[in-house]
Amino acid sequence: QVQVVESGGGLVQAGGSLRLSCTASGLRLNDYAMGWFRQAPGKEREAVSCISWSGSRTYYADSMQGRFTISRDNAKNTLYLQINNLTPEGTAMYYCATRLRICSGSPRNFPDWSRGTQVTVSS
Repeated sequence: QVQVVESGGGLVQAGGSLRLSCTASGLRLNDYAMGWFRQAPGKEREAVSCISWSGSRTYYADSMQGRFTISRDNAKNTLYLQINNLTPEGTAMYYCATRLRICSGSPRNFPDWSRGTQVTVSS
């Protein structure tokens, strides 16, 4: 059974930084692309970033360019998201998800999800 668990959310002041982590079990992570998504209250879930199974390719939503950095350590079965210079608009529930091989920007294409970690940015 695939389990995806993230951690690292919390309350942070605007301008601060956070690093989210996500571990996956029950699958051979080397075969899977991994993505970060977020969902703010009253809004649809949106893509933040995705990284290929090897880590050689990374993708970011246009609005996430520059302040978000995705990375992975397959030896540790762990995915990371570094977020710098947070703004109140970054307040959301952040999720990680896995998908076989190839990245996608659509949440519908990811079958396995974490439960989410709350990130709250105060002004």
